[in-house]
Amino acid sequence: MTVLAIVGPTAVGKSALAVAVARRCRGEIINIDSMQIYIGMNIGTATPSVTERAGVAHHLVDIWPPDHELAVAEYQQVARLAIDDVISRGAQPIVVGGSGLYVMGVLDDLQFPGTDPVIRANLEAQLEAEGPAQLHARLVLVDPVAAAAILPTNGRRIVRALEVTQLTGEPFTATLPPPISIYPTVRVGLEIERGVLDQRIADRVEQMWEAGFVDEVRHLAESGLANWRTASMALGYLQVLSYLGGHCTESAAKQATIDATSKFARRQQRWFRRDKRINWLNYDASDSVERVLALLESETLT
Repeated sequence: MTVLAIVGPTAVGKSALAVAVARRCRGEIINIDSMQIYIGMNIGTATPSVTERAGVAHHLVDIWPPDHELAVAEYQQVARLAIDDVISRGAQPIVVGGSGLYVMGVLDDLQFPGTDPVIRANLEAQLEAEGPAQLHARLVLVDPVAAAAILPTNGRRIVRALEVTQLTGEPFTATLPPPISIYPTVRVGLEIERGVLDQRIADRVEQMWEAGFVDEVRHLAESGLANWRTASMALGYLQVLSYLGGHCTESAAKQATIDATSKFARRQQRWFRRDKRINWLNYDASDSVERVLALLESETLT
């Protein structure tokens, strides 16, 4: 069974296309999003609603409490189990995601370096003392490619990248092997002009606020969101936590969410552009579904 992967930056329309394709080919969607897996983090992560799923099965959505510290290696394991389960039932697996490292970790023969408790503890102490921006600046010097793919606020991933450079003596990205698929895979990427994407992101953030995003974050904050090392770094949640803590106005938090999301989308685009296996389609092409199905059929017949 050939796996279909639909990738691209946030707010480009991956989920909608995946559902439309799934309804034509008895597909089931495997979510590759490091934040949509968390229970109760739905508005800020744009988790597809029951209505938006249109009866299509979605896997790896709302499966862990937000205090769970997720690692790529763990996601790799559970996502592959989900793919294998879909294949075993004769359905079409459709992987959907915007995190290049997670998509690569799931679909490619990628093994992650181990950890060193001493190095990790030292870096985490530095993170606590200096903050993520200082460590990110250090990562820029030793591995600019990894630094470009990691948000400067994501202390956990910065620490991991620096840990690998110290363990291996090489940049984090140098430890990634040439991509070799472990499944027959058709990769489809959605491309979009930056200005259009920026407007879609701004519109999405406005919709998040109207849907009650601040209340969602407030509820999570009451349960300890600020102390959850992975979930608290999610785009938007970090900015609203700052507002709720009295460090900025609500309008500033909204604008900061828009700005941070736009910067993240640029990183996503740069990452996926390096993968020459991706078939690129315009995000609003009227024949997108037919073209994706044709690509899938062509790969299946070869």
